[in-house]
Amino acid sequence: MGQVDGVEAQAAGRDAGRRARRRGAGGGLVARGGVFTLLGGAVWGLSGTASKFLMSSYAVDPLWLACARQMGSCVLFMAASALTARPQLAGCLRSPRDLGRIALMGVTAVMLMQVAYLEAIDLTNSATATILQSLGMLLVLAYACLRARRAPRRREWCGVALALVGTFLLVTGGDPGRLSLPAAGVAWGLATALSNALLSILPGKLIARWGNFVVNALQMLVSGTALSLYYQPWAHMPSLDAVGLAVLCAIVVLGTFGAYALYLQGVSDVGPLRAILLGTIEPVAATVASIAWLGTSFSGAEIAGFALVIAMIFLTA
Repeated sequence: MGQVDGVEAQAAGRDAGRRARRRGAGGGLVARGGVFTLLGGAVWGLSGTASKFLMSSYAVDPLWLACARQMGSCVLFMAASALTARPQLAGCLRSPRDLGRIALMGVTAVMLMQVAYLEAIDLTNSATATILQSLGMLLVLAYACLRARRAPRRREWCGVALALVGTFLLVTGGDPGRLSLPAAGVAWGLATALSNALLSILPGKLIARWGNFVVNALQMLVSGTALSLYYQPWAHMPSLDAVGLAVLCAIVVLGTFGAYALYLQGVSDVGPLRAILLGTIEPVAATVASIAWLGTSFSGAEIAGFALVIAMIFLTA
């Protein structure tokens, strides 16, 4: 029964996609999708800066924040699934095979993404962590080339070269004899890139069958539960005042659930290519917020590194 529901949901999704493309030809959905994609990317970048604020001003542990983000957003994703995708949610819960795949992704890619991103922010800053996350595009490119059994195109090779030079400038500040970032921060940033690539590749068929809200709700549930059982966040409660609680709620509601919901709707409206290009606002928003809110300073070499990595996204998308 679950497989039948899944096929019907997938067919309905294809029909909806065709209708959306026809309506989008008039420009209305493309404009709306562009706005949603920009908002989703900007909110995600701002949530990284807000996370850095909690970790630096309230001594919030990155693992505690990862637990809070996942469990809080899981509740919202579950509610959204129950309201907008109840048949898909019920069908997925009756499919042991797909539940197993979602659970595997939850305890690997999703958990790695949440933990690595926050650890990278804690050890560096939100702008640098978001830029390092963008390097996952290179892994997605490598996967696409292997699957198509082709070599990278010229512009893709140029993108790889820009990414390597940009990463070098970020890590060394332009001086080959020293590291301008903590080695652990770089390692967590690269782990974020890996997890970002995995989340771009692995859930595709599951999302096509059951929908974004359902897959993300169950992934967050598995990952958040597993991490909470390991870390026991109830035993490490930070001391948050009204400002800290407000920032935490904004991170969960807007920076996690809201960012996903806006970005995924944007992808549906404008397509993945435009969404990837518009998504470059993430590191820009994180950089501006870091400077304006937290007073973070960047060297000329680091700014150049940011620009080169963003250029890589345009060349490899």
